[in-house]
Amino acid sequence: MDEETKETQETNNANNASTAEDLESIKAQLEEERKAAEELMNSMAEKDTKIAELEAQVTEFTTQLEAKAQEAQASAADLATVKEAKDVAVAKYLNMAKALNPNIPEGILSGETIEEIDASVEKGKTIVEAVKKAMEAEAATARVPAGAPTRGGIPTEGMSPREKIAAGIQQTGGS
Repeated sequence: MDEETKETQETNNANNASTAEDLESIKAQLEEERKAAEELMNSMAEKDTKIAELEAQVTEFTTQLEAKAQEAQASAADLATVKEAKDVAVAKYLNMAKALNPNIPEGILSGETIEEIDASVEKGKTIVEAVKKAMEAEAATARVPAGAPTRGGIPTEGMSPREKIAAGIQQTGGS
């Protein structure tokens, strides 16, 4: 039986040795798994922190975007007010240009801006000046003296008083 006991002991020693080696191997694996789990937890904590930071930035950007949208609406309202005031001012300027240039036909004076109105005033002045020159040229060619022609008197020099009286009666329509 000694041999059997030896074999059993050897088997037990071999089992114990393999069990100790297995146990060491399992401990090493467990330690690696623990380290990997710890690294994973640290990584997840870092990601959670990063997500929280990004969510805060998104909230901040959303707030800024809403503020910019309100500013844009306010700017659009201001622009509409300024455009309306500009349109009123341009209309008044057009009326003033018409009042200051009564000799320019009303249809010629127009424009949506002050520059366009000024250009139409200049164009109107040019047209009026051209029409004046044409009318003056036409009037010069067909000159008719103003009023009745002067009466030519009968020369009374060398006439006797009786002849002078007879000539005067004939001119007045007497017999």
